[in-house]
Amino acid sequence: MGKHLIVMSVDAMVFEDLAYLKEKPYFRRLMEDGSRVERVRTIYPSLTHPVHASIMTGCYPDRTGVCNNAYCYPGGKGAWYNALDEVRVPTIFHAAKKAGLTSCVCRWPMTSGGSDVIDYLVPEITDEILGEDLAAPYRRQGTREALLQEIVLPILKSHSPEEPKHPSYDTSQIEMAAEIIRRYRPNLVFTHPGQVDHARHQNGLFNDRVNAALDLAEEYLGMLMRAAEDAGIYEETDFIVLSDHGQMEILRKMCPNVLLADAGFIRTDEAGKLESWDAVVQSSGISAQVRLARPEDEELKDRVYQYLLHLKEEGIYGIGQVLTAEEAKTEHHLAGDFSFVLESDGFSSIGEEWVRPIVRPLDVTDYRYGRATHGHLPCNGPQPPFLCAGPSFKKGVVIKEGKIVDEAPTMARALGIEMPWTDGDAMEELLAE
Repeated sequence: MGKHLIVMSVDAMVFEDLAYLKEKPYFRRLMEDGSRVERVRTIYPSLTHPVHASIMTGCYPDRTGVCNNAYCYPGGKGAWYNALDEVRVPTIFHAAKKAGLTSCVCRWPMTSGGSDVIDYLVPEITDEILGEDLAAPYRRQGTREALLQEIVLPILKSHSPEEPKHPSYDTSQIEMAAEIIRRYRPNLVFTHPGQVDHARHQNGLFNDRVNAALDLAEEYLGMLMRAAEDAGIYEETDFIVLSDHGQMEILRKMCPNVLLADAGFIRTDEAGKLESWDAVVQSSGISAQVRLARPEDEELKDRVYQYLLHLKEEGIYGIGQVLTAEEAKTEHHLAGDFSFVLESDGFSSIGEEWVRPIVRPLDVTDYRYGRATHGHLPCNGPQPPFLCAGPSFKKGVVIKEGKIVDEAPTMARALGIEMPWTDGDAMEELLAE
C-alpha cells in the first residue's frame, strides 16, 4: 500500500491547549504514541494563508510570494491569496506527484486551481457565500466533477450552507476527507479546520467557547483516524496535527490611515470617499503593511518613514515598531510590494479606515479586529505546537522549540519524497531510523 500521511492543521491551536486536549481519547492516543514540538516559531506576518503557504513549501514569505491574506486594494476589498499558482516555489504536493504518490486536500489555503497537482482537491472557498448552486465555487476552483458529485455535494447538502461557516463548514470538510480516505486511500491528506481560530476571534484566547471548539478538533481527529482504520491503512499511516499561529487578545482598534490623511498622504472628497493616495496602510491584524503609490520616489519614502517614526514615538497611536521593507526581509524573511511594516503595541489591532475616529471599537465580524487576533511577530504570544505519530516517527520525543519552515521537510522525509528547495530542515530528532 505504501506510505500514508494525514495532516490536520487546527487553525490558531496553541501549546497551552494541549493541557486540555491530552485528556481527550484521540489526542491522548496521538500524544502517547508519538512525539511533539511544543512551540513552533511561525512566519511574519502570522496570518493563515501566508503561513499555510510556508507549511506546504518549507519556505518563508520572501520566497513563497504570499505576504498577506489578501491583496491590497485601497478603497475596496482585495481578493485573497488562495491559488496554488500564486505560490512561487514548489509544494509538498508537487513533490508527491513527482514521486508517483496521490494527494488529497480538503480546505487547505493556497491550493485553489491545483487539480493538475492534487488528485482529490476540495479547495478553500474565500469570499463566496454558498448559495443555491453549491457546486459552482468548487467547480470554478478546480474540484473534479466525479469528486464533486460523489462526495462533495452529498456532504455539503447534509449541512446548512448559511453563514457563519463554522463549525458546519469545518465538519463537512473533515467528512469529505474521511470519505476520500476510505474510498481512495491517498498517500497524502491535508485538511484545515478553522473553528478554534473563529472561536478565539469571537471570544478571546481561553474560555469555554474555545474549549468547545477544541472538542471539535478532537472529534475531527477521531474521524480521520477511524477513516484510516476503515480503509485498512491505519498501521501504515503517519498522523500530524499542527497549527499555523497563535493569537493575542486585543483591547482596541487603531486607524493610522486617519493620521496619514491628516498629513496629506491620503485625500478624500467631502463625503470621505477615497480620491487619491501617496501612502496607505493595509491591515494584517496586529501588524500592517504600508504601500506607496510611487515606491521609487525616495523623497516620498523618506517623508512617510519619518512620519511613521513620529507616530511610533508619540506612543499613543498603537504602533510599536516601524520596519523598512529591507529590515522586514533581513530580520523576518518577509517581502512584498510594500515599503514599510508596522507592528502594533501588542494590545491594538490596526485598522484601515481613513475617516475619524482614530480609535474604533472591536469588530468580531472581521477576524482582524476581534477580541483576539493575529498577524503579529512570531516571537509574541502563545505559539502553535506540532504533534506527530506513526511508523515514521519516534515515540516520546519532546522538542521545546521549532520552526514552521521545518515542517514540510519533516513531512517529506516521512513520506520518502524529496523537497530540496526548502528554507527549513527535517526535524531529525522526531524521525524514526
